Amino acid sequence: MTDPLDTVFAALADPTRRAILTMLLEDDMAVTDVAEPFEMSLAGISKHLGILAGAGLITQEKRGRVKWCKLEPDALRRASVWMQGFGQFEPVNLDAFERFLEAELQGSDPDTPPQGD
Repeated sequence: MTDPLDTVFAALADPTRRAILTMLLEDDMAVTDVAEPFEMSLAGISKHLGILAGAGLITQEKRGRVKWCKLEPDALRRASVWMQGFGQFEPVNLDAFERFLEAELQGSDPDTPPQGD
């Protein structure tokens, strides 16, 4: 059985999914509206939304013919509480945290941009 935090952090590892969550901070959005700013297919966005939903970060609901996405902040709250156990992370900068993790895995300086992406 997978730890729910593992699923949340795996979902947050992708910049497209983080951007989607940022968009959903404002309000619920139709899937087509979520897809609009990204240069990828609707099927590609749907895969990202499925990962976010699987992590409990969003819910999706059909209203008439339109599928809507809604942010579910409780999953983020659990992740934030877990991270606070390692010290104060106010505010949490997920991009910097991702760079730190990449640097740790590569054994390099976290302020050096990753190569080969």
